[in-house]
Formats: sequence, C-alpha cells, structure tokens
Amino acid sequence: MRVYEALVKGLEGIGVRAAFGGAGENAAGLMLALKHSRQIRPVITRHEQAASFMACGYAMYTDELGFCFATAGPGAFNLFSGLAVAMSDSYPVLAVSGYASRAWQGWGSLNETSGLNGTPDSRAMFAATTKKSFLLTDAADTCDVLEEAVNTAFEGRPGPVHIHVPEDLTHRGVEVTNYRDIRLEVRPVVPDPDRVEDIASMLAEALDQRKRVVALAGFGAVRSGAGAEVRRLVERFRIPLLTTLDGKGIVSEGHPLSMGVFADSGHPSAWKAFREADVVLCIGNSLNQHATFNYRQDLFADKVLVHVNISEAEFRKAYRPDYPLHSDARLAVAALNEALEEKVGEVPAADVAGRDYEARHIVHLTGRIHPGELAQTIGRMLPPQGVLLADAGAHLAWLGYYVELEEGQNFRKAGSFGPMAGHVNGAIGLKLAHPERTVVVGCGDGCYALSGFELMTAVEHEIPVIWVIFDDEEFKLIKLFQLTTYGETGLVEFRNPDFAAYARACGADGYRVETLDAFEQAFGAALASGRPTLIDARITRWAVPHYSPSPDGVVAGLVETLEARLRD
Repeated sequence: MRVYEALVKGLEGIGVRAAFGGAGENAAGLMLALKHSRQIRPVITRHEQAASFMACGYAMYTDELGFCFATAGPGAFNLFSGLAVAMSDSYPVLAVSGYASRAWQGWGSLNETSGLNGTPDSRAMFAATTKKSFLLTDAADTCDVLEEAVNTAFEGRPGPVHIHVPEDLTHRGVEVTNYRDIRLEVRPVVPDPDRVEDIASMLAEALDQRKRVVALAGFGAVRSGAGAEVRRLVERFRIPLLTTLDGKGIVSEGHPLSMGVFADSGHPSAWKAFREADVVLCIGNSLNQHATFNYRQDLFADKVLVHVNISEAEFRKAYRPDYPLHSDARLAVAALNEALEEKVGEVPAADVAGRDYEARHIVHLTGRIHPGELAQTIGRMLPPQGVLLADAGAHLAWLGYYVELEEGQNFRKAGSFGPMAGHVNGAIGLKLAHPERTVVVGCGDGCYALSGFELMTAVEHEIPVIWVIFDDEEFKLIKLFQLTTYGETGLVEFRNPDFAAYARACGADGYRVETLDAFEQAFGAALASGRPTLIDARITRWAVPHYSPSPDGVVAGLVETLEARLRD
C-alpha cells in the first residue's frame, strides 16, 4: 500500500464521503487512490481555492471531516483562504498537499516550498492557517500522522489541519507496511458541574426577582445541535431569545419568544430586548465585530454576562464574562436546564414585542426589484430543512434581516475571515454532505464574478445548488463605506455579463429576472428542477440595508456617528 492509498483508506475508516481538490503531479497518486475508493466521492475543482471552500461547506453542519487536497507549490497555496475560513468559523477540515522532493531542497526545484535559499516556506504558512500542520517524513508514520491530524481537527473548538506529503514518499517502492485503521477519539467538552450550579443559582435568583434575562444564541449552539435544549430553556423559563445572524433558525423565528437578530444589521425588537436585559446568557457566541457593534465598550455595562463556549480563548477577548462556562453548547444548556428545574417554579409570561419582518412593507423608489423583497420571497419559499448561505456583501444584511427561518432551516453568513465567494463555492460541498436539503446561495454580483466558474463543477457532478445573484453592478458595501467615510465614491461600479446565458452555456438552468413575479416563477422552477440553477435578479441600487452602529437604534447610531465626526 502506497502513502496516498493508506491516507484514503484511513479517511474511509472515519467516514469521509467526499474529497475536493485540484489536479497536479504531486497529487497524482492521491487522485488515483480516490478514483478507486468505493466510499469517497472525488470532486476535481476548477481552482483549489474552491476546493477548500467546498470542504468547509461539507463540514459546516455535519460531524464529518471536510477534506481537500492540492499539488505542491501554487496549488497548495490556493488552499489558504478556505483553511482560514475553517479556522475562524470552526470547521473540522483536513488539507493534504504535495511537497517537492526533499533531496532537492534549497535548489529551487519546481514547486519547491522548503523555505531554503529564497524559496517560499509552505510549512510556516500552513502552520499559520491551521490548528496544526505536519510534514510526513517517513511512510511508516502515515497512519500515526493522519490519526493525530484528524483528532486535532475535531478536539475542542474544531478547525483545520494539514499534511505535507513529499514527492519522494510517493515514488515506486515506497510503501506503508504497517497500515492500521485510524482511531477517532474526541472527548466531548463537558461543563463543570460546580460552575453549572453557580450559574443556575444566579439565574434562578434573577428570575425570582423578576430581573430581565435574555439568551443570545450563536453558530456554536447551532453546530452543536442545541436547538431542542435552547427551545426548552426559553419556553420553560420564559426567556426571550435573541440570535446572531448565524444563530437564525435554532428556534423558529416565528416563536413567540424569538426576538430576532441582535447585530448591527439586526432587528429593533432584539436591540430593545438586549438594552433592557439585566442578564445576558450567550450560548456558542464568538461576540465578534458585527454582533457587538464594533466591539462597543459599554455593550455589557450594568449587565451580568454568562458566556458558554467550547473554546476558553473566547473568554479572553473583547468581553470578559462574569460567568464563563467552558463546554459544548448542547451539553451546557442541557445541564443548565436540569439545574434550573430544581430551583425555579412557575415563571410569569415574558413581556415581548412581536414582529413579522417577512411581511414588513418596503417602499419602492424604482421599478427594479428591491433586495428586501427579494429576501422576503426567498424566505417565504425556502423549503423545510433548507439552508440559505449569504456571501460577503450588502445582500447578507438584507437576507439576515428579512428572511424568517423555521426550526430546522439554517442561515450562514460569510464568517469572520469573510472571503468573497466562500459560499458561492462552499455550497457545493454543503449539498454533497446533505443531498436531501435544499441549498440556496444569496450572493452579490461581485462575489459571483470572482469564482462562479465552479458552476461547471456543479454541472459535471450533478449537484443541484441554487445561486441567486443580487445584481446591481456595483460593490454596494464598499460604496457605502466610501460615502460615509470620504464623502465620495470611486472604482465601485462595473459591467456584468449575461449571467443567465453563461449558466445555460455551462449546462445549468439560467434565468434573468427584472420583476418580483418573474423571480418567484424562476425560483419555483429551480426548487422543482433538481438541477444546478442560477437566477440573475436585477435589483435597484437605491436601497440601503438596515444598519446601526449602536444597539440603541438607528437614530441614536446616527447621532453618535455625527458627534464622533464633529469631535474629529
């Protein structure tokens, strides 16, 4: 058994079902090993960056390893963006890349990245973008290295790992004679019972004294599968639920206790509930920039902060919790529910303000589609268990604000690393992981133009993702930033091709729509077809997403901004 054959067999043993990668001489043996696999479906992408994004999409809502690969040198370097996404967004991903023959190190051979004599240093670069990177130096170490790598990917806060395979270890005659199956032995991060008891006592006292307690659920709660536990918490103890953008759908957004999205592009009902809260229970949150109004210093002033997170590092960032609870979110909320049950009797109904943001009236300024109405329509038509991905751009704010998810549906924005086109490509991996779920990508025309050529990959492999392009022929967020910061705009407008014609040329279904009725018809056809589909929706430029730099509301945020400008 050769090295790459051993790697593939080991990955089969831990349940890997898909591999995304780019072709190359240093990856040739891996490509052949994948060809003969009866379990792992190989997908050769047009660009290795897309392969890394697809591995992230595959791992997004599963307990399985996302797997991507590339040849040595430039192919390997193209994986960095996806690995950075996996690092910032907590996806267990393994990348395997080639490495030039070690006998020629420092000589400047083709694709050499040893770091010697002026060559690029791929070991340092992969170490900087993963939880751990390995250089395989002996075929006999193949199974040991693979086992350590995959366990590292899953342990604690999940993330990416990487293995270099030197060209000389793939030569004829180099064999793995000591193959063994890989053991995946990841211990769950369980809550400390004493800390659970302390937090439960504090919450029970707060509820007894009629203090306002709110829960704020993030992606960590979704990824851990804590939906049932969170719903029990809010229903039993009458606690209003706020979510981050990525926490949408953990409990139906139509639930009477669901207050909407808490973020700078979130809902006033959520802002109000947060402002009035005495205790904030954060569940699986990274408390990053947009969820905290640019790390607002007084965000938790006069509030008790309870923070549940699988990574202790989160407790040492911008906000120091009064009650940190290091734990998997599902296990933590289950333990809190049990402890509170013994301490809390009947709780009065919570005073919450209702909202129905899918039905909110939107004022038209032009004849073109308003992006808010486009988002409302997507939300209304999204099937049960559907997944909606938003790439980086203004469309993300429209989708997050106007789409109301039911329990079992998911929404994912571009994460903290935030690359354009991460979800344009990642959706293909997500659909392979969940063939039974509808996968829809809302993306800007700038995002799609960056790497939409992977539509050919979806067509080749018959992967029925639906891409909806918010097409206004400009970089909207950059334009708004220029206007508010510099008072003028520049280099933000561009011309688009006929995206629908391009889709049809690739063998997909393509629609170009300029009215909401036409979009509904096209989206309905896409949902029914089971084919890769692109919908080019021509939207108005005269629309600005909901946004406030302050949780006190849009007006307060405008006043704060104006005061800051005057001080400057």
